[in-house]
Amino acid sequence: MQDKLVNEHTILGIDPGTLFMGYAILHTVGQKAEILEFSTLDVHKLDDQYARLQQEFFFIQQLIDKHHPTCLAIETQFVDKNPQTMIKIVHAQGVAIAAALSRDVPIYEYSPMKIKMAITGNGHSTKQQVADMLQRFLHIPEEQMPKKLDATDALGIAYCHFLQLGLPVNTAKGAKNWTTFAKQHGMVEGAATTPNQKLLAALRGKK
Repeated sequence: MQDKLVNEHTILGIDPGTLFMGYAILHTVGQKAEILEFSTLDVHKLDDQYARLQQEFFFIQQLIDKHHPTCLAIETQFVDKNPQTMIKIVHAQGVAIAAALSRDVPIYEYSPMKIKMAITGNGHSTKQQVADMLQRFLHIPEEQMPKKLDATDALGIAYCHFLQLGLPVNTAKGAKNWTTFAKQHGMVEGAATTPNQKLLAALRGKK
């Protein structure tokens, strides 16, 4: 019973944004991961940027009160050529972190490259490639895949933290390692390493 409690986590993943905020709740027990909820909060119709941030703050608090996550995993170190865009994203990051702190939820930060490395093995992969891999890993039916990639981005952040815990990855049925999985799905062939070795190496590498 004690082992189950130690290895059980509810991860809140947040992809901060000023117009659309992706969020995901991932419940994990040992090697198994289950999606409880993932979608996008749309605040783009609000004219005032501070009203958007306020709505995001209260929404994250509501998510925390509903699911009681054991941690918040959030994307940070966002870089954009437009300084104003970058500042707004940082504001959204701060609001999400403040909401978690208001509920005493521990916070873990991951850079975009680290998240992509964890999910696809390529730090320069596209958002769609990340979404495709998550769909395969977590066996998400096509009709349940969200239209906006902010939601899958948030799920990827939560799943990245799941991998950071040192737990083996859930691959598709019949794929017992990363190389087999890649061959089955027409991906590039990689080194003969286990998924856990490959992903942990990525997580411990570039930030």
